[in-house]
Amino acid sequence: MTDMNIWEIVILIVAGVFVGFINTLAGGGSVISLSLLMFFGLPANVANGTNRIAIFIQNIAAVGSFRQQKVLDHKKGFRLALPALAGSVVGAWIAVDLNKDIIEKAIAIMMLVMIVTLFYKPQRWLKGKAELQQKPVSFWQMILFFCIGVYGGFLHMGVGYALLAGIVLGAGYDLVKANAIKVLIILIWSPAILVVFFLHNQLHLYYGLVLSIGNVAGALIASRLAVQRGANFVRWVIVVIILLTAAQIFGIVDIHSIFKTVRD
Repeated sequence: MTDMNIWEIVILIVAGVFVGFINTLAGGGSVISLSLLMFFGLPANVANGTNRIAIFIQNIAAVGSFRQQKVLDHKKGFRLALPALAGSVVGAWIAVDLNKDIIEKAIAIMMLVMIVTLFYKPQRWLKGKAELQQKPVSFWQMILFFCIGVYGGFLHMGVGYALLAGIVLGAGYDLVKANAIKVLIILIWSPAILVVFFLHNQLHLYYGLVLSIGNVAGALIASRLAVQRGANFVRWVIVVIILLTAAQIFGIVDIHSIFKTVRD
């Protein structure tokens, strides 16, 4: 399984750039990496676990970049990450042998609903609310982020949208600062998720590390663009990505077939 030719390595790295970019600015990039890993012969559950290696390394780079640009609120991020971490462990244990089709359809519907919310009173996404940012994390926020963590541990694909909604609408941050907190939360829960998949022998280190090369490059590009272009740019990127991800889930676009065509 480790006998990859040069074209497979190149495709994996190039795809990783797009995945890292999409995941850092919005979410849903895993639809690309999961399809590609399964096309290269990994079972779905192993592809799901292997994808987390690249996600973990990608978010180390993204958090470092946001921190360097001074847009990351560590204090609030860590507090929101604790319940999400607990939920992610639960979700990862569920993921090792549970079918994901129903969950994918549900998240696609949620993504389409999010498009409506992005355009209904868009100022809520573009400008932060200082009074919400200063409030302590509430009990209901802890429940919400625990549930988001469960889904993130289960599949990850699309979890970025749920995190952004919770951080923007619930905690009062604009999309740029919310993205910074989002990648911090994912970075914190990733090691625990990796341990669960490792214990169930559902990680392929070689594929995960090769994919990580591209993911890191994409994450660094996206984090810079988010700060330079602002929240409105991020909002439009999210809209485009949501439409493409929903189209893949509902069978309108088949990314798996695209990868096959490119390889052939």
